[in-house]
Amino acid sequence: MSNFSRTPGRAITVAPVHELNLAPVVAEQVANQGMSAAQFLAIVRAYWKQMLTITIVIASIAAVTIKLLPKTYTATAILMVNSDVKDPLAGRDFPVEMISSYVSTQIELMTSPVVLLPVVDRLKLTDDREFTGGFNSSPSAVREFVQKNLGSAIQVERGIGGELLYVTAAAKNADKAANIANAIADVYMEQDRRRLNDPANERAQRYVEELAELRGKATVAQDKVTAFQQQQGIANMSSDGAGTEVQSLDTLSQRLLETQNLRRALEAKRSQQLPVADDGPGSASLQTLKERLDTQLSQLAELSGTYGPQHPKVRELNAQIALTRQSLATETNTLNQGTHIELARTRQLEQKYKEAVAEQEAKVMKLRQSQDEGNKLVLELESAKSVYKQALDGFDQIMFQAVANHNSVSFLNRAVPPSKASKPNKVKLSLIALVGALGLGTGGPLAYGLIVARRLRCRDDMERDFGIPVLAQLKSVSSTARTT
Repeated sequence: MSNFSRTPGRAITVAPVHELNLAPVVAEQVANQGMSAAQFLAIVRAYWKQMLTITIVIASIAAVTIKLLPKTYTATAILMVNSDVKDPLAGRDFPVEMISSYVSTQIELMTSPVVLLPVVDRLKLTDDREFTGGFNSSPSAVREFVQKNLGSAIQVERGIGGELLYVTAAAKNADKAANIANAIADVYMEQDRRRLNDPANERAQRYVEELAELRGKATVAQDKVTAFQQQQGIANMSSDGAGTEVQSLDTLSQRLLETQNLRRALEAKRSQQLPVADDGPGSASLQTLKERLDTQLSQLAELSGTYGPQHPKVRELNAQIALTRQSLATETNTLNQGTHIELARTRQLEQKYKEAVAEQEAKVMKLRQSQDEGNKLVLELESAKSVYKQALDGFDQIMFQAVANHNSVSFLNRAVPPSKASKPNKVKLSLIALVGALGLGTGGPLAYGLIVARRLRCRDDMERDFGIPVLAQLKSVSSTARTT
């Protein structure tokens, strides 16, 4: 008994089953199940036209599609973080250890609406169909819609060293991509400049106002001192104006004390607490009369021992003694009257000195009070001038910081329009399309030949799939030979 399997254009295999021991062969074929290279080549030979057609069609479609894909251009602006920029208010260097977190913050800021919305307005992207495409909401929300689309079209990356920022923008037009990247960098730098300089400018303005106020206070204090000097008649507040008046007071007090001593001496004379005629204008004549009286009394004592009381010499001496005593009394009375008059004059002079001392004391007291008040005004003036001078010394530095143009980030390279599109990558897409076309062109017919139209095309189909050994395999027979 023989089994026949025929495929047009293929060799005819004949296997006489009753004459063969198939057990070892079947075991070997079962162990080698799967598609062999001969089977794969047999299917390829059978469907090579279909495979080639499918591959060419898919590759052509992919080529046309790649050709029609819209181009995307990317432009990059490069910024550099200036780590040596100082704080215009505090005057401190930028902390180097904070550069990493600072750069991360600036990247987040550049991709935020704070920067993107001004860019949308500056470039008028609300009128650009590339960014407004698909918008169907209220007109008031178009800015936010364009801002979101713009955010998806840009990318900000940090450089390897940590101080460079790469601002990349993508657009369908090369000039537009460069303009967007530069606009984002410009808006960000303007905002950064305002963040650094506006507080310094505001402080400078406040400083100018405070300086004017301090100058006004110093002027008012000076006017008060001047008015006080004119009112009090003081030429120089720094000199001791009360010194002369105090000396006058001391002189008057000394004269008062001398007058009081003289008054006490005269009072003692008048009350006979001191010997009469010790001093004064009439003391010499009074002393002469006393000496004469003493001499006459001595003579009287001598004559009285020799003569009687009625003796002419005794009576003459008594008359002389009486006359001397009368002269002494008269002289003493005259001297006492002079002392009384002098005492009265001394008392009047003492009273005048007391009044002058009291008046001078009041004048000195008033002058010292005025001087104390003037010293207070001078102290206020010096304090106002000192504060104003200190403020004026720091004015130049504040104004320098205010007019200086501080920026923590600077342009390293502005974006330029690219000469070539970054997307699509036609070479890469073409290679992918070619590989895909080959895969589909080969895999489609191969799957069809294996699954849908499975046929016996070579000896491996018999031996590997059915476990039937093939004794012989004939060459292909042409259709003419088969007909004959």
